[in-house]
Amino acid sequence: MKRDSRLSAVLHALLHMAEHRGPMTSDALGRCLGTNPVVVRRTMGLLREAGLVGADRGHAGGWTIQADLSTVTLRDLHEALGEPALFAIGHRSEHPACLVEQVVNAALDDAFDEAEALLMKRFASVSLAQLADAFAQRHKAHKAKARKRSAAA
Repeated sequence: MKRDSRLSAVLHALLHMAEHRGPMTSDALGRCLGTNPVVVRRTMGLLREAGLVGADRGHAGGWTIQADLSTVTLRDLHEALGEPALFAIGHRSEHPACLVEQVVNAALDDAFDEAEALLMKRFASVSLAQLADAFAQRHKAHKAKARKRSAAA
């Protein structure tokens, strides 16, 4: 099953941008994400429309984060991407005549609605600043391990 990885890619790109602390070109972001710069421009365009990023043109230009990382949540990004479907599971038929299938669809709808509400609540509680802090801690620990390995060698 093919999954929609846009939210993951956007988070990846934004955290690289936050670490870089300056404009990043579509080419540079494409290299970070392992994708084409055209894909980056299309995705960043959605974030620009939401007021989350901006683009500086010309020499030394590129994409910049325009929003405060502590106020931008995963939910904000999900909405900026057009609220892609969270689940790949669906009904066999959207308008079944069979009463059994109607009951099945209603049960699935209830479960999906409950799961989506829980996920959206969680998305609203995670900010980009929290992810940036978690990355900084992981990066620091990684560097410390590398120093220990090189000192032991």
